[in-house]
Amino acid sequence: MKEKEIRLVSEFNNELKLKGFKAFQIEDDTDATRLYSRKDFFKICLTTGNSKIHYADRSFESEDTILFFGNPHIPYSWETLSTTYVGYTCLFSEDFFKQTERSESLHQSPFFKIGGTPVLKITEEQRLFLNTIFKKMIEEQKSDYAFKDELIRNYINLIIHEALKLQPSENYEKHNNAASRITSVFLELLERQFPIETTDHPLQLKTAQDYAQNLNIHANYLNRSVKEITGKSTTTHISERIITEAKALLQHTDWNIAEIAHALGFEYPTYFNNFFKKLTGTNPKTLRETEV
Repeated sequence: MKEKEIRLVSEFNNELKLKGFKAFQIEDDTDATRLYSRKDFFKICLTTGNSKIHYADRSFESEDTILFFGNPHIPYSWETLSTTYVGYTCLFSEDFFKQTERSESLHQSPFFKIGGTPVLKITEEQRLFLNTIFKKMIEEQKSDYAFKDELIRNYINLIIHEALKLQPSENYEKHNNAASRITSVFLELLERQFPIETTDHPLQLKTAQDYAQNLNIHANYLNRSVKEITGKSTTTHISERIITEAKALLQHTDWNIAEIAHALGFEYPTYFNNFFKKLTGTNPKTLRETEV
């Protein structure tokens, strides 16, 4: 990526993180594949063109207009296959969308949860109506209206309610092995938690139960699936990944041990020291001194 492109992507990410919302028009393939921090933001796309979407264990290909819902905690990728590709995208954080603590989590939505329906086929009449909503969001985000965030949330809700009226697309390729599907999604979600970039945002998903809740499945089912496919428990995968990150932070940052412990989700440094020694046979301080 060229230096100018890196700067533009950085500016886009910074603005998105600050406001918690961004809507824009897709006018070419560059905009269609715009980079952003997917582990923080939900995504709704209205697109027309030939594309192939890989979402968790499934793939979907379309040459028509589709409405796509992306969850930042479920792995997906997008292949643009046609030379002309147009539409709209909005990105938003869960904090931006939730108005009260009683709001239903986006993770429970039939469009955003694992096993849900992230792709819907759209008719020309529906496309024109949804185009209007996206245009209103783009206009509103530039306005000085005091309650524009609330208005934009209403537009997002309107899109979701319109989608609830539609039938999901059946044109999916599916993995036959459910355990393989769950395991691949878990491992991808685990990797998305890293790297830890700042002590201000410590690790959020720390236990098998955390991951199971995030994936909307029972912890026992998750662990059975992961154990069957990999031979290791869910907890072992999490612990090994935390240790890998701990070693990287000890070797490549100037954070003190307490800061690293906090960043990795440990309430007290002693808990981190005991955890680290149990899995590596040494303590964090000794490892850091040895590496230096």
